[in-house]
Amino acid sequence: MTQIDSVTHEGETPSANSSRLITLFTATCIVIANMIGTGVFTSLGFQVVDIQSGFALLFLWFIGGIFALCGALCYGELSATMPRSGGEYHFLSRIYHPVIGFLSGWVSVTVGFAAPIALAGMALGKYLSSVLPGINATFVAVAVVIGVSIIHSINVKVGSSFQQIFTLLKIGLIVVLIVFGLGLATPQAISFTPSAEDFPVIFSSPFAISLFYVTYSYSGWNAAVYLASEVKHPEKNLPRSLFWGTLLVMGLYLLLNFIFLYSTPIDKLAGQLEIGYIVANQIFGQSGGKLMALLISLGLISSISSMVWAGPRVTQAIGEDIPVFKLLAKKNRHGVPAYAIWFQLAIILILLISSSFEKVVTYLEFTLILSSFITVLGVFVSRFRFPELSRPYKTWGYPITPLIFLGISAWMLYFCFQDKPVESLAGLGTIFLGLPVYYLTSQQKFR
Repeated sequence: MTQIDSVTHEGETPSANSSRLITLFTATCIVIANMIGTGVFTSLGFQVVDIQSGFALLFLWFIGGIFALCGALCYGELSATMPRSGGEYHFLSRIYHPVIGFLSGWVSVTVGFAAPIALAGMALGKYLSSVLPGINATFVAVAVVIGVSIIHSINVKVGSSFQQIFTLLKIGLIVVLIVFGLGLATPQAISFTPSAEDFPVIFSSPFAISLFYVTYSYSGWNAAVYLASEVKHPEKNLPRSLFWGTLLVMGLYLLLNFIFLYSTPIDKLAGQLEIGYIVANQIFGQSGGKLMALLISLGLISSISSMVWAGPRVTQAIGEDIPVFKLLAKKNRHGVPAYAIWFQLAIILILLISSSFEKVVTYLEFTLILSSFITVLGVFVSRFRFPELSRPYKTWGYPITPLIFLGISAWMLYFCFQDKPVESLAGLGTIFLGLPVYYLTSQQKFR
């Protein structure tokens, strides 16, 4: 039977906790920062095109939050049992087979982190250019991504402080928008109480497709598991960071979307990308809107930072397991996988300069949901295959919690394949492109 490591990684001693520098607070900041990115400030404009009910729209974000929370609870069990950096790559390699883990890691390494970072960088540039006309949005994005990568290549303490500061700035920005939205905005003629007409909408294809984009906005609820090897007392702090980070973001998202709909006519939101800027203009006027756009752009630095931090840890884990990629696992004298950071940066810069990354968002989310589906299913598989493992934390609400996640995932994947077959097949194609790479590079036995 395949062996699976528990609580301490192979060769790690209890004293290794002294080298773990990421606290519960920082791990929670990573989760929050990874989740709150471009999605919540852009996706509502597309949802209101087909869904006009205030209740249905908020319920959409509620279901997305429950989905993320169930996923976080399940990942909490896996990360507490197998606290090694790498996320799905590590879990799936141990629970199923190394090839399954590699295919998940392949997606993370190639576009799973690089594309969202590039997207956040371009959004930052666009928001900043709306405040300071004449600034080249691509140049801003490139400069910020390079700067953040340099910061995270220095050492974990510097990166940790940087992450905490910009995450708190982002949360403060959202709280200001919510509080002033309630106090200053003129209420719109939209109902947030349920009616008989809402239920057919909730079970419609537009609702399922909108949920797809909402879950993209919630993606990042699993961010801390990618740095598990660097988290203090991971058996306790990883599950807590995933749960509390996701719960806080769920509350902020519901309040923020309520303010968007409460303060701004739907016809002004429909089909628009810069929702945050439009709503800020509605609440604060043109000058206040520009100030909020500036703050939103600064808040996006937190998202970029969290993904620049987490992504290379997947590459590092692959480098530790497959000798061909061992250079990418190499750490600098401060224990940071610098080569993996520069490798990810190169992919990001290619996407930024070509601007082709915008085409991959839909199929990227398809692959991420599929990967998360297989990982959460792994909670059942792990308990069946390895009942003897010590599990410091067990999924709250098991087996209902993972079944909710799996059910919502399957529903979204079905509608996505039905409505967007090209993007779905492209996502599957991206995954299977990793197969020849795996078999060409993994001739030597995994650790």
